[in-house]
Amino acid sequence: MNKLRFALTGNPNSGKTTLFNYLTGASAKVGNWPGVTVERIEGVYKTKYLRKEVEATLIDLPGIYSLDPYSPEEVITRKYIFEEKPDLVINVVDMTNLERNLFLTTQLLEIDVPIIVALNMADLAKKEGLTVLVDELTKKLGVVCVPISAATGEGIDSLMQKAFAVSKHKRQGWTVLEHDKDFAALFRQVKDIVSPTNELSSQAYHIIKFIEGDELEVKTHPETAAEVARISNQHLENEDDFSGKIASLRYEYLRRELPAIQSKSASVAKSDWIDKILTNRWIGIPLFLIVMFLVFHLTFSEDLFFIGALFIPEGSFSLPIIGTDAINSPGAMLANGFEWLTDWIGGGLVNLTSTWPPWLSGLLVDGLWGGVGAILSFIPQILLLFVFIAILEDSGYMARAAFVMDSSLRRFGIGGRSFLPLITSFGCTVPGIMATRTIENEKEKRLTIMISTYFSCGAKLPIWAAFASVLYGGAYRELIVYGVYLFGILIAILAAIFLKRFIMQGQTSGFVSELPTLRAPQAKNVFMVLKVQLMDYLKRAATIIALSVVVIWFLSSFSWNFTMVENIEHSILGQIGKVITVIFWPLGWAQGETGWMFTVASLVGLLAKENVPAVLGTFSGISDTALIGGLSIPAAFSFMAFNLLTIPCMAAVSAARAELQNRRHFYLTLLFWFVNSYLISAVVYWSGVYLWLIPIVIAVIVLGIVLMYVPRKKTNVNEEVA
Repeated sequence: MNKLRFALTGNPNSGKTTLFNYLTGASAKVGNWPGVTVERIEGVYKTKYLRKEVEATLIDLPGIYSLDPYSPEEVITRKYIFEEKPDLVINVVDMTNLERNLFLTTQLLEIDVPIIVALNMADLAKKEGLTVLVDELTKKLGVVCVPISAATGEGIDSLMQKAFAVSKHKRQGWTVLEHDKDFAALFRQVKDIVSPTNELSSQAYHIIKFIEGDELEVKTHPETAAEVARISNQHLENEDDFSGKIASLRYEYLRRELPAIQSKSASVAKSDWIDKILTNRWIGIPLFLIVMFLVFHLTFSEDLFFIGALFIPEGSFSLPIIGTDAINSPGAMLANGFEWLTDWIGGGLVNLTSTWPPWLSGLLVDGLWGGVGAILSFIPQILLLFVFIAILEDSGYMARAAFVMDSSLRRFGIGGRSFLPLITSFGCTVPGIMATRTIENEKEKRLTIMISTYFSCGAKLPIWAAFASVLYGGAYRELIVYGVYLFGILIAILAAIFLKRFIMQGQTSGFVSELPTLRAPQAKNVFMVLKVQLMDYLKRAATIIALSVVVIWFLSSFSWNFTMVENIEHSILGQIGKVITVIFWPLGWAQGETGWMFTVASLVGLLAKENVPAVLGTFSGISDTALIGGLSIPAAFSFMAFNLLTIPCMAAVSAARAELQNRRHFYLTLLFWFVNSYLISAVVYWSGVYLWLIPIVIAVIVLGIVLMYVPRKKTNVNEEVA
């Protein structure tokens, strides 16, 4: 079997990763912002070509706008194409935005590598009344162009058949810039210098990079670069930015050639007027908050249409799964059904193990099932929440929300480059921290990592769901969960203001993102996100969580002489927990007879946050709700605040250690996470106990923000700031 390597590259939002997933069936994340695929992701595509089985390894390179070395993504793509020399480059282009996307194509054409252009979103182009003469475009570019739709699968088989054919033939690069007479003369003169002195492949590309003064070319061939700079200054004597001049020439070529290749009906794209609303600075943020509330309402509410609160008297009806005196949300119905299933399994295990030795039945029922079962019961709501978020992301709405939120958050010191890692942290803190490697400014990168844990990840969701189902009788589930997420964002903003003002002063970076076309979400993309989350959740439940709850069960069931105890307070864990509890007594939830249980749950949660409800479930049997119900309201909110803001998990700690290569910065980040969570949790508890403290706390916060924005005495520009 002939195995080839095909590299996929293109602009962010061009549908490159969607095409990769379609071809490989892989589970790469589909995102709407630059930098999602920081490192290359590989997959295998198999088919028949000329009646023979053929196989290609597909490499999903980062989404980039150019091959200039201005970002890590561009450097990664450039190095891969030149150093690993793929058999073919599949350049994915958004057919609805040819001018912007073909800028990268004009650079790729200069490299000696077989290329095929996948004109993606052909279905959307048709809906917008856009016609592209594909054969004419093929002639202009000198490479095969194929219209496809990665979302629907249209044209992909034809693309891959042609891809295998194109990969069989070598290709010599050329540049569209030779169409400019003045530049063509300079190009030929530089070629005479580069050709004899350097044995370079892709000469067209390197010649242009020499003229631009590209830093990588200058570093690699300093003498040649100096000679080219001298000649370039003679030809372009009125220019002080050669790279800007060359970029202008590329766009001039595209603007001159595209009108004869594409045409658009007079009707305005349907999404234009919607974009004006979604990206409006006054409407966009309130609308985003409303949309997210609806997501949480559909996931957690037990009164979907508010009929229980407004119209139906108490005791009107009670229907299993559907609701009592109200109609449950889809998420609540799924949760009720799954809760019935887990209760049924738990009851069956109790009956099954009734004649077993106490230690064995306790291990299986109270330990393993009590912990893992408590986690599994939240699967339906967690998956439904991710489905809604995937729908918003695939439709293009989340990119617009990012655009609106960026302009607001930048005022608080959270830069545009930070927005993607922080949004990613809502799914999982680990990839969120890893995504900070796209941030070139070291201080801004540290700041982003330090506040990333405040954006509640999916692993913490079972904690909020468990507490929300108990507090106030479960009447305000969606509001409590929604409030936790907003609280985390608020603390992140306050922390960013503090860090930016006193520790990490510097200019905040901008945010460049091209808004994808609004479209109906594709079921395949949503299902893929669902599949990834489910498999990750089950994997954690079967490994880390299962092992943790078994260890916790053992330590809470046996004494120091390894005899089984009836009273959990006399167990190994009970005695250790009571000693440690003193540290967390000021936070409220560590007080009382069960305080040590919440202390242990929080500490074990440092391994993985899913362990928190699992451990509480182990302590209280199969259900953790009874134990939670014993907490006071202030203590419960304090417990949630601590677990939201503290050190997230060991995987996140490992990711932070890898990105924060300075050991001092790493340990300061851990200290910041713990101290901040401890202090805020204490404030939450005591403000709940003594309500008169609340206005004082608010006043202190407002005063602090005002003082932070008071101009400070300027320091020497060369002074090193920590």
